[in-house]
Amino acid sequence: MTTILHHPLVDHRMTLMRDQATPPKLFRELVNEITEFLAFEALKDLRTKPVEVQTPVAKTTGRRIDEKIVLVPILRAGMGMLDAMLHVLPYAKVGVLGMQRNEETAEPVPYYAKVPPAKGDELAIVIDPMFATGGSAVDAVGQLKKLGYKKIIFLNLVSAPEGIAHFEEHHPDVPVYTAARDERLNSHYYIVPGLGDAGDRIFGTL
Repeated sequence: MTTILHHPLVDHRMTLMRDQATPPKLFRELVNEITEFLAFEALKDLRTKPVEVQTPVAKTTGRRIDEKIVLVPILRAGMGMLDAMLHVLPYAKVGVLGMQRNEETAEPVPYYAKVPPAKGDELAIVIDPMFATGGSAVDAVGQLKKLGYKKIIFLNLVSAPEGIAHFEEHHPDVPVYTAARDERLNSHYYIVPGLGDAGDRIFGTL
């Protein structure tokens, strides 16, 4: 199932992020801000447990997160979302999956993987800004399942219908959260209207 985040504050930031005149520093800040909005939506049902604390006035019972979380950015663009996720989930562990797109076929080519061992009860959160063909996300989630991860969600900033359909065909059990569902892919497998190459814009390598 794919959830599209509809919010005026997100729409405003997305418009700034799409603008080709937006410089890398501002682009990175917008990525962080939208990622945090996505995290709030995606994690609203995190498991918590009651905890008693002493305020300056009296004892009270609050709640603390009772879930082990592993963040898994897909290199390299996914690293642009990592700081925001760690700001929201500072206790999370981090794994990385390296994939490079074959520019002729648009298929992902894995080249690196370092993920904490799964013990069966962790929540793995895959992060990658662009959800174009869906190939990298399908492969990343497949790798995590082979490693023993049972609970997985995928967060991205901009998605294409083709990517969503491809992903849901392969992993219908994995929820997807996106800030925008765009029109289509072009002949070069870029999202239209999209925002260009997120990795290049994050790291200033245009």
